[in-house]
Amino acid sequence: MTAGSGATRHFLNLGDAGGDGIAAMINDAIGRKAARQGLPKGAPDPDAPLQGRVLALVFEKNSTRTRVSFDIAMRQLGGTVLLLDSSSSQLGRGESIADTARVLSRMVDGIMLRTDDHAKIEEMAAHAAVPVINGLTDMSHPCQIVADLLTVIEHGKALPGLEVAWFGDGNNVLHSILEAAGLMKFNVRVATPAGYEPDPAFVALARAGGARITLTQDAQIASRDADVIVTDTWISMGQAHAEAKLAAMAPYQVDAALMELARPEAIFLHCLPAHVGEEVAEDVFEGPQSVVFDEAENRIHAQKSVLLWAFGMLSD
Repeated sequence: MTAGSGATRHFLNLGDAGGDGIAAMINDAIGRKAARQGLPKGAPDPDAPLQGRVLALVFEKNSTRTRVSFDIAMRQLGGTVLLLDSSSSQLGRGESIADTARVLSRMVDGIMLRTDDHAKIEEMAAHAAVPVINGLTDMSHPCQIVADLLTVIEHGKALPGLEVAWFGDGNNVLHSILEAAGLMKFNVRVATPAGYEPDPAFVALARAGGARITLTQDAQIASRDADVIVTDTWISMGQAHAEAKLAAMAPYQVDAALMELARPEAIFLHCLPAHVGEEVAEDVFEGPQSVVFDEAENRIHAQKSVLLWAFGMLSD
């Protein structure tokens, strides 16, 4: 599930960095975030380690947090970005991914791609001579999970032995949580309706790394004594509004009763955007255990450390 070869560091899945690389990213993010206190959001970090570097932001799927966080991350690191999407480039007019990768490699220092099919980003990495970073694919969302792990640690929780509970769809975000579980030695309880389970390959990967993975259709079993409660939208970007899927997901809404089964100091995560009233009740989303806006802000700090790792500026 990893890609990349030679001296070029691609970040397509968490396994490309490994547990030591992820730990280095989190430690760097904590330090850089603390050092920025009082600075304007657009001001560069004092060391400006990516001064003169340009990151191409390539969007085949729309975004708010990914676009803004990578842009601000590059500004704070001293670099700049170049924005491309299917309406303003040849991406939507039939140019191959391989040719796009080879052209961009001669013009920019790194490429962030947010797309649908994971095979596209693997092809981009195979032909790029600069780092390629996964801003989201249908299979995984590694940058989001670096931010999530940073948020969990900021709220006083150690990763080894952590009990994470997931509710709803077995999607790309869950896949990356499972990958992280094997790398960082925490456990995941997955509560999904029948037919919406995660890819078994990610479950096997997590278990091979030593994580305890529980698959259940009982939301209460998953929530009991959990340290972290996580969910995501039930209808992913680009999917039709499927009434049958919404009906299947309804018993997995994170509400106050589900939160009460978790540990008293449990936190609630959601990568956003949220459909409040569907996957999460309003009193949970707006409640004291919700840290979703800390999590959203941390996309910037996590992205910065992902970039520094990809450019070879963080030691594992």
